[in-house]
Amino acid sequence: MTESSIKFLIGGNSDCQVLQNAKMSNRHGLITGATGTGKTITLQTLAESFSKNGVPVFLADVKGDISGLAKPAKPHAKVEERIKTINIKNYQARAFPAVFWDFYGNKGHPLRTTVSEIGPLLWSSLLELNDTQTGVLYACFKVADENGWLLLDLKDLRSMLIWIGDNTAELKSEYGNISKSSLGAIQRKLIVLEEQDAELFLGEPSINLDDLIHNDFSGNGIINIFDASKIIQQSPRLYATFLLWLLSELFENLPEVGDLEKPKFVLFFDEAHLLFDDAPKVLVDKIEQVVRLIRSKGVGIYFVTQSPLDVPEKILGQLGLKIQHALRAFTPKDKKTVKIVAETFPENPNIDTEKCITELGIGEALVSVLNEKGQPTPVERILIRPPESRIGPMSDDERAEHIKRSPYSGRYDVEVDRESAYEILKKRAENNELARENEAQAKEQEKLRAAKEKKEAKSRQTSRGQKTRSPSRGRKRQSATESFFKSAARAIGSQLGRSIIRGVLGSISKK
Repeated sequence: MTESSIKFLIGGNSDCQVLQNAKMSNRHGLITGATGTGKTITLQTLAESFSKNGVPVFLADVKGDISGLAKPAKPHAKVEERIKTINIKNYQARAFPAVFWDFYGNKGHPLRTTVSEIGPLLWSSLLELNDTQTGVLYACFKVADENGWLLLDLKDLRSMLIWIGDNTAELKSEYGNISKSSLGAIQRKLIVLEEQDAELFLGEPSINLDDLIHNDFSGNGIINIFDASKIIQQSPRLYATFLLWLLSELFENLPEVGDLEKPKFVLFFDEAHLLFDDAPKVLVDKIEQVVRLIRSKGVGIYFVTQSPLDVPEKILGQLGLKIQHALRAFTPKDKKTVKIVAETFPENPNIDTEKCITELGIGEALVSVLNEKGQPTPVERILIRPPESRIGPMSDDERAEHIKRSPYSGRYDVEVDRESAYEILKKRAENNELARENEAQAKEQEKLRAAKEKKEAKSRQTSRGQKTRSPSRGRKRQSATESFFKSAARAIGSQLGRSIIRGVLGSISKK
C-alpha cells in the first residue's frame, strides 16, 4: 500500500514494512531515544507523511534543525541505500509547505497569546506558586473578569495585583483574606519571568488557531514550525506552558468530530519531559484528561523525549504509536530503565526487545502501531524511512525569504496594545489623584476664604466702633495755657484783641 493512501510508511527492513493507519493517528504517539539516535529525523518523516495526507501539523523545533522541511532533500548515497533496503517505491525529494513561528519574531512570525487566555491554573504552574498564592491569583482573574478589565500582557497582570493590594479591605468579604505577602511573592516571580523574555509571548494580536489548522492550495497540510531553540534555554517552563496552553485551547475550541479517516490536526511536543517536570498534580491530571478526550476533536499528540519514563504512566498508557530509538545502559539505573521500557512493548517472539534497545543504530528503532481494531501490534525492529525534505536547517537568508512569502506576512508582525487593565487602572489612579488634588485645593481655598471673611468682619466691626464713639471720649483735658492761647488766636482778628495780645506779651517779656 502506498504512502498516499490511508496508511503511510514509518519504516521497515528487508523483510517487512511498518505502516501507520491514518485513522488511528489521533490515538497519539511517543518517540523516545537517547540524544543523537535519530528522534528528530523520525519526527520529520512523520510530519511529512501527515502533510502529504492533508493533515496540518504543529511541531516544536528545539534544536533549530527542522526548518529543512521547507526544502527538498539532496541526493545522498546512504539515503539511496536505505530506500533500497526498505523497498520504497515512490520516494521523491520534495519541499513541504511550512510556516515559521517564533516568540522573538526573528525566525518566524511572532507568536503571542494573552494573560487571560493562559488562565490562572497554567500561570500558577509557570510561576511555581503555592496553594495560597494560587488562590490569590484566581481572585485576581475573577475580579478582572467581573469588572471587564482585560488581562492581555504582563503590565496588566502587575497592575491588577497592585490594585488588589490597595483594596484588600473592600475585597475581603467576597474573596477572603488576600495577604500582602502573597501579592508580593507573585509580583517578584513576575519580575523573574519578565527577565526571561516572557513579555514577548504575551500580548496581541494573539495567534488565531485557524491559522495553524490550514492546508495549501494543493491540499497538503501546512507544517507549522515553532522555533523553540532560544526559549527552551531561556525559560523551559515558559516553553512548556505555551505547549500546554495550545493543547487546552484546541480542546476548548475545536468541535467534536468523532473518529475520522485521518486526524484534523497533529502536534509534536519535543522535550516533552518539560511538560511534567515539577508540575503540580492538578495540572498533570488536567493534561491527562485533555490527552484522553482530545482525540474526539480529531487531534493527535506525539510526545518526543529521551525515555518513556519521562511521561506519566496514565498518559503513557493512552499512546498508540510507540517508536523507541536506542537507549544507553551504562549504569544500574540505566539498565533498570531499559528493562522497564522493554516491558511497555507488545512481545514479538523473534525479537529480544530489552537487548535490542541498547543495540539499535542511528535511524533504527523498535516500533509498535495500532491495527485497524485499535490493538497494538507486536514490536518490530526497523529502519526509519529517509525524509523527502532536506535534513538539517535552512540558511538564515533562505528562512528570511520564506517568511517574507508567507501567507501570514504582516498579520502578526506589529504588536497591538489596546486599552486593558493597565490603561484602565492607570487612568483611574490618575483621576483619583486629580480628585484628591482638587479636593485639597478646594479645602485650601475654603480656608483662605474663611480667613478673609473673618478679617473683613473684624475690620467692619472696628469701623462701626469708631463712628459711634463720643467726641470728648478719650480726649485729654486742655491746660489753662493751651486754652488761653487758643482764645487769643481767635481774638487776633480784632483790633482790641491785637492790643491785648501785645500788652500781655509785653508784660510777659518784661518779666
